[in-house]
Amino acid sequence: MTEDKMRRSESALPVQVVGLLSTIEEHGYEAYVVGGAVRDLLLGESPEDYDVTTSATPEEVQMIFGEKACHLTGLSHGTITVVIDHYPIEVTTFRVESTYSDARHPDEVHFTRSLQEDVKRRDFTINAMAMDARGNILDYCGGKEDLERGIIRTVGDPKQRFEEDALRILRALRFASEHGFAIEDETAREILAQKQALTRLSAERIWKEFSRLICGMYCVPILRRYFDVFTVFIPELAPMQGFDQRNPHHIYDVWEHTLVSVISVQPELILRLTMLLHDVGKPACFTTDEDGVGHFLGHMQISAEMADAILRRLKVDNETRETTVLLIKAHDVAMTPVSIRIIRRRLAQYGETNLRRLLEVKRADTMAHSPKSAYRLIELNHFEELLDKVLEEKMCFSFDELAITGKDLIRIGMKPGVGIGQVKKQLLNEVIDGQLQNEKEILLARAQELRKTL
Repeated sequence: MTEDKMRRSESALPVQVVGLLSTIEEHGYEAYVVGGAVRDLLLGESPEDYDVTTSATPEEVQMIFGEKACHLTGLSHGTITVVIDHYPIEVTTFRVESTYSDARHPDEVHFTRSLQEDVKRRDFTINAMAMDARGNILDYCGGKEDLERGIIRTVGDPKQRFEEDALRILRALRFASEHGFAIEDETAREILAQKQALTRLSAERIWKEFSRLICGMYCVPILRRYFDVFTVFIPELAPMQGFDQRNPHHIYDVWEHTLVSVISVQPELILRLTMLLHDVGKPACFTTDEDGVGHFLGHMQISAEMADAILRRLKVDNETRETTVLLIKAHDVAMTPVSIRIIRRRLAQYGETNLRRLLEVKRADTMAHSPKSAYRLIELNHFEELLDKVLEEKMCFSFDELAITGKDLIRIGMKPGVGIGQVKKQLLNEVIDGQLQNEKEILLARAQELRKTL
């Protein structure tokens, strides 16, 4: 065991956590922050939460803090949530575990008074370090050295660790994607060897890790190196790898084009998902013309339908799924010739937020084409400049900006119903096209003309 004698400031830990650790120590027990919080602190990041491990049993923790402060959230696994000044902290007794029959939960849990025994059951060395109330690091597994070198390594035998919980496969890949860490050779071999174990996991658990993985700064090397892992739960990706597009506008196969486009957008979940799946339907609709040039007629619609099925299967929330599918379906929609009219049309179709997303999608897609397509980036920049102007000048592009309402149409004698909607739609179209000024009297006069045609 190595102990880091370098003292960290106590302020690195929230005062409530320091207070909890100190109180447990004052009663004669050991207590440490453990796991991801220690890793994040050493990386200079702010932990999302703090888990505490202690030599005290759950009953002893309750005696220390009293029943009112303790919530029995995971008593069968030795976990109690202690609330200190409205700050909840999970406190778990040092424990050792038996086999994992369901590849997720240990069949039996036994308490121990040894921190060293406790950390041996953890997933990766960088998550097996402990920190006391004074900021001292206890490291029995070489986690600090692995963290400094940027290495992801299982604690002990990787085969056993992944057999215990296959989600650790995706956790390893997610850490590598987020931090740019290398996965130790034996750990990497076992990830690939046990990839089929992912089929035993729930869609919700897979999605929780994968959604973070694809937003990592280093996700592309991971998607490329561990492609076979991802096809276990997204088999639709498999035909994309090595699929020659046979088109002068493309210098990559479908999968490599996808990877280049993924890293070319911001690490926002919807954008990364869109780029990952925007061409998933290409292999299914590939044709060649008489010159041998490849074409993918209708691939936007097919890709959107396939993406919808994939995201439903992964139990992705409706807003993320629906927006991703919308952007995939629209990723080849025309933005030229660039004009105020077409910008207002696209705003009416997609709204500002999704139109700006669509511009990012189209930029990333273009950047993954051959250099022959670079002129499109200039067009997209021009489009965005005019978009800013349209929004700054508050030009009308939706019913909200239209100078009349349905009530105004009723006042001039129109009956409530479908007819009013049809007239408003026609008025909006004519305003967007520049045929009408968005002024109330002008619109009402035109409405009088239109009502005669209903």
